[in-house]
Amino acid sequence: MTQTQERTRTFTWSDPAAGAAHLGRRSGLELMQAMIAGELAAPPIMHLVDMSRMEAEEGRVAVELLPQEFHYNPLGTVHGGVLSTLLDTAAACAVHTTLPAGVGYTSLDLNVKFLRPVTVDTGLLRCEGTVLQRGRRTALAEARLTDPASRLVAHATSTCLIFPLP
Repeated sequence: MTQTQERTRTFTWSDPAAGAAHLGRRSGLELMQAMIAGELAAPPIMHLVDMSRMEAEEGRVAVELLPQEFHYNPLGTVHGGVLSTLLDTAAACAVHTTLPAGVGYTSLDLNVKFLRPVTVDTGLLRCEGTVLQRGRRTALAEARLTDPASRLVAHATSTCLIFPLP
């Protein structure tokens, strides 16, 4: 049996209920911009996965991730679930930026295509989500994950259900 060197990782997050209390009172874009400005805490998933540097405008969101060892699968590459989380975040948050106050959303599906392996040597990843079409009840968005050379690493499409908040 081989011996491995153990590593640890610690992270902190703020109470997600504090941010959720603003749902329905601000538009989706206002909520995203408040998180980016640090007025509202980022959701815990951002800290868990270690996403960074978010940008938002109506119908578009970008987020970045520096691949780390703790993202790895048993094959020594970044786990597809981590990349899917990044793609889902960008696509769904892009939809969120188009919603007025009092309107919420949830992902109905996420279709992901992985095109290149990702390791710590890949460098900073950028994921950009864009709304392709938004109706009254559903929205279609895509997300493109690129490496520092602007090569497409993964692509996703997502459908979101839109509904009034209680």
